[in-house]
Amino acid sequence: MNGAHDMGGMHGLGPVVPEADEPVFHECWEGHVLALTLAGFSWGRWTVDKWRHQHEKIPGTDYLRMTYYEKWATSLVELMVGAGLVTREEVGPAWPAVGTQGTAPWISAREVATEPGFRIGDKVRTRNINPTGHTRLPRYARGREGVVTRLHGAHVLPDATAHGLGDRRQPLYQVRFEAAELWGPDASRRDAVHLDLWEDYLDHA
Repeated sequence: MNGAHDMGGMHGLGPVVPEADEPVFHECWEGHVLALTLAGFSWGRWTVDKWRHQHEKIPGTDYLRMTYYEKWATSLVELMVGAGLVTREEVGPAWPAVGTQGTAPWISAREVATEPGFRIGDKVRTRNINPTGHTRLPRYARGREGVVTRLHGAHVLPDATAHGLGDRRQPLYQVRFEAAELWGPDASRRDAVHLDLWEDYLDHA
């Protein structure tokens, strides 16, 4: 979906400034949120893609204001409420309502019956889609041409599993895009971006 989370290539957000000697957690509660989130997948009530999509549904003004683990905490609460594991009253008023639920844990490589539609070295063009649901095809790379550089095997399609529509296993490719193809002639000719993209996102160029 097109939201505040998909900021690749956007201007005006200021520089990314690495924090010197950055700690693993800035606050004790952040470690608790990480542990609770990982434990939450063991219920099998949502997939990692549904969890990512829950992040995307946080309103843009809140998303840009929140810290990294505040987003995690908000998404976890909404998933638990949506799955009926806790009530809004039990959680309390600390978290905004953004809500849904889910199915099974991590994306993993799987066997798939059909042969991959693309080979290493093939020129491909990404589809120009604007879904209202979850997708791993970033906005800046839609409708762009690249070259397949690696085949990762078959993986569950996030666009399907995020919404409880089954795995829809299909080939996953690494695709190389020249920076100028993504951001125009002012981009450095020395730079390129490699993206892992599912077969549904691609057409032959």
